[in-house]
Amino acid sequence: MNFKDLSLIEIIEKIKSGETTSKEVFDYFVKRIEKYDSKVKAFNYINKDWLQENTDSLLAWVPIAVKDIFCETNIPTTSASKMLELFKPPYDSTVIKNLKEAWISSLGKVNMDQFAMWSTWESSVFWATINPWWTNRIPGWSSSGSAAAVSAWLAPAALWTDTGWSIRQPASVCWIVWFKPSYGRNSRFWVNAMASSLDCPGTLTKTVKDAAILYNIMNWEDPLENTTIAWKDIIDDKIWETKSLKWFKVWVPKEYFEEGLDAWVRKTIEEAIEKMRELWAEIKQVSLPTTKYAIATYYILMPAEVSTNLARLDGIRYGHNSDLPHESLDELYLNNRWEWLWDEAKRRIMIWSYVLSAWFYDAYYKKAAAVRTLIIKDFKKVFEEVDVIVWPVSPSVAWKLWEKTDDPLKMYLSDAYTIPASLAWLPAISVPCGFAESEDSEKEKLPVWLHMITPQYEEQRLLEIAHVYEQATNWKEKMIPEGFED
Repeated sequence: MNFKDLSLIEIIEKIKSGETTSKEVFDYFVKRIEKYDSKVKAFNYINKDWLQENTDSLLAWVPIAVKDIFCETNIPTTSASKMLELFKPPYDSTVIKNLKEAWISSLGKVNMDQFAMWSTWESSVFWATINPWWTNRIPGWSSSGSAAAVSAWLAPAALWTDTGWSIRQPASVCWIVWFKPSYGRNSRFWVNAMASSLDCPGTLTKTVKDAAILYNIMNWEDPLENTTIAWKDIIDDKIWETKSLKWFKVWVPKEYFEEGLDAWVRKTIEEAIEKMRELWAEIKQVSLPTTKYAIATYYILMPAEVSTNLARLDGIRYGHNSDLPHESLDELYLNNRWEWLWDEAKRRIMIWSYVLSAWFYDAYYKKAAAVRTLIIKDFKKVFEEVDVIVWPVSPSVAWKLWEKTDDPLKMYLSDAYTIPASLAWLPAISVPCGFAESEDSEKEKLPVWLHMITPQYEEQRLLEIAHVYEQATNWKEKMIPEGFED
């Protein structure tokens, strides 16, 4: 049976109806990984051990891929770094535990930027993941392995983490659906931390409904993680019956359609907004004045938390231990960290050391925290008038491989459209809305995605709006790259 043309829900239904078995599905995707992963290089570790059949369970043992940052019992969890090359956790992260209790099967660990830091996958110590659609262009940001695996149909779904952009960008350039719930919905417990007040686990799928079924299982109050929400959220199946956006008010922020947005991307997004108008949505243009401070705020707060979380990787308790000689504890730390922490991790640690120093704490970190509060207030004010905000995921289409590697600032600026929702802890989703021409080649059409954001804890409203738009367009039917046929 050809499973690559089916959604996650359709595969589960076929297992439960007896048309196929979970073992057949598992073997199918393992064979696709063996056949095609040499072209994509998405997987750091392949789990070929299928355990048992359980068709009565919610997920019927359907397989998914897992970003190499979620701890899984006795499965290598490296964060794509030599610092953790030999680390096999004796425990599952809470998200993995919840999915296993619903009978999910792990296909293995997928590639990422080292410790989820960077913007192109180029800091992974293993290999460069390739975009299945456009092999001459980047596959996305830190969760690129997750996006490439689902895009090439090496897995029907994948787990990822998002801090400021880590999956919204990969999903967009690899042409699949991403969903980020409100901060605190999904537990971060035993997910290797990057920035604790920003990290958010989520899912990559082919459809909005697939994202919803996994979200229903993953979100849960976790007594081991004190930022989780105190109540479980279950999406009502009635929302899938909604056919129009009548009564929904859509906000288009003018700040995201000014200088910096590529003309072709603007045109495609404006066509998507017009489609929402045809679906009877009320379109309003309002302002988010603090949006211009989001990148500066993020790149002060995030590195501070990164450095704190990486401090545990000293090579003594666990992690890489250098063979270089040393005469002091400080020299041992220096050897252990300098060998296998790559440039971006070092860059962020140095930023943190600067902004949290006694001389600059008030001037930088304290002010950034205050600006974050202003950004949150601005969103709350706008959501008093509208139901959903829409804008592009990125100001440009995917750039060519190695194009911006030597200019970190250019890469940081590409995150301008995703960071605000992360700072404000808001749920967000993106669905395909068309193709735009790249600036360097008028013949090359590249994907553009519509970024949707709702108020905190309004995941149901977000999924409902995204599903209506998805069903009203035909982009979801164009999701299989050439060269990956059975």
